[in-house]
Formats: sequence, structure tokens, C-alpha cells
Amino acid sequence: MHLAYPAVLSALLFSTGLYGVLARRNAILVLMSVELMLNAVNLNLVAFDVWLSKAARETLHSGQALTLFTIAIAAAEIGIGLAIVLAVYRNRGTSDIDKLRDTAEGHESDGPGDATAAEKAEATA
Repeated sequence: MHLAYPAVLSALLFSTGLYGVLARRNAILVLMSVELMLNAVNLNLVAFDVWLSKAARETLHSGQALTLFTIAIAAAEIGIGLAIVLAVYRNRGTSDIDKLRDTAEGHESDGPGDATAAEKAEATA
């Protein structure tokens, strides 16, 4: 098997995950997209490890060992990330990233033309 096939598949998986991270608003879908990107990297690590092991007879298979390490880190990351998302959902009632960003920043005015409700009430009084 050529090295190009898993490399192209890995590139497609990574680009799909990157699109999911940039386009999605739900925090759980963003975490799933990050996992998809990590799996694309794992596929590349294993493919290059197999390709390089054909050149040298006695290898340590470091790509496969690094893949196992990456899977363990990804499992810990998804566990902690899901716990944070569930805690935020219980407190705020939503997992929409845009709404969470708006509540974290407060209701500050964006520019000189934007006025809050209190400032509008004072201006009309």
C-alpha cells in the first residue's frame, strides 16, 4: 500500500475536524471535532511508522507508541472537557459557545454609538 492513501485520508479527517472546530457553536461538537483531528494525527503516525519500518528491519515502532500516548491524552482531555461542558450547562442552561462568550464578557458597549438600556432611560428623562 502506498503512503499517499493514509496521508490523503488523514488530511481529509483533519480538515473535517478543523471545519467542525471553526464552524460549530455547540461545545460538545467542538470537542468531537478536536477528537477527529487527533485521530487524523494518529493515522499519520501509524502510517509513517509502518512506512519507515519497511526501510529498517529492527525498529522500535515509536510512531505506534506515540499514538497510544496520544490516545491516552485524548481520553483524559475529553473526560475533563465533557465535565466542564456539563458543569457550564447546569449553571447557564446552554452549551452554545457564542452565548457563553457573551455572558462571560458582560454587556459592555462595543462602540460609542451603542448605549445600554440605563443610558437610554437617562437620555429620555
